[in-house]
Amino acid sequence: MLAVLAVLIFFMFRNSRKRQAEAQQLQSKVQPGARVMTNFGVYGTIVSIDEEENQVQLEVAPGTVLTVHRQTVARVVEPAVSDDEAGAHEAIEGEPEFGERDEAHTTETPGDTTPDTKKSDD
Repeated sequence: MLAVLAVLIFFMFRNSRKRQAEAQQLQSKVQPGARVMTNFGVYGTIVSIDEEENQVQLEVAPGTVLTVHRQTVARVVEPAVSDDEAGAHEAIEGEPEFGERDEAHTTETPGDTTPDTKKSDD
């Protein structure tokens, strides 16, 4: 019983240290000019940080600045991958785009116009 309790306490301390390290890493990334997302889902760019009041000025649209508490900044948004770097995500040659019909793999015969619906017994 004591060994299980010791292991449980060990993992509790380990997890709390890991969370503290992640919070410190996030706070080091929070700087003016960084694009961030808040806990309530608002994206914006940090204009300024007030260390004394723990407030962050977020510009969410041109000319619209919100003042939020520093702890509401959930994560720093990394820039998206450019089209040049996204070569692995390009469509395979000969494959239909999303929403296009692939005529080579259809199972219907050209003369078959009956719908594939089941009639009820009612």
